[in-house]
Amino acid sequence: MTQQGAALQGYNNELVKCIEDLSLQKEELNKQIQQAEEEKNKLQHQIQVLNEQLECVCEDLAQKVASRNELDKILAETEAAYMKILDSSRTLLNVLKKEVGSLKSMPELKSH
Repeated sequence: MTQQGAALQGYNNELVKCIEDLSLQKEELNKQIQQAEEEKNKLQHQIQVLNEQLECVCEDLAQKVASRNELDKILAETEAAYMKILDSSRTLLNVLKKEVGSLKSMPELKSH
């Protein structure tokens, strides 16, 4: 019976050692899980911050594009109006030159 008792004691010791090893593995795994969860939370926070920054940049960009489009419209209208002024000025100048030319050909204005 002593042999059986010794064998049983050996099995018991091995079982206890295996249980201790498994407990250590579990503790290590728990530490790794905790670190991974902390990293996940950190990354999620960074994503949230970046999403908020992206939203602000997108809103700012949309406002700037709208302002640029409005400026493009104003510039096009101004350039068109300026071209009309130039055309009118050219027409006025041509009319004035014709009038002055016809005045010079009038006999009462010729020098004696």
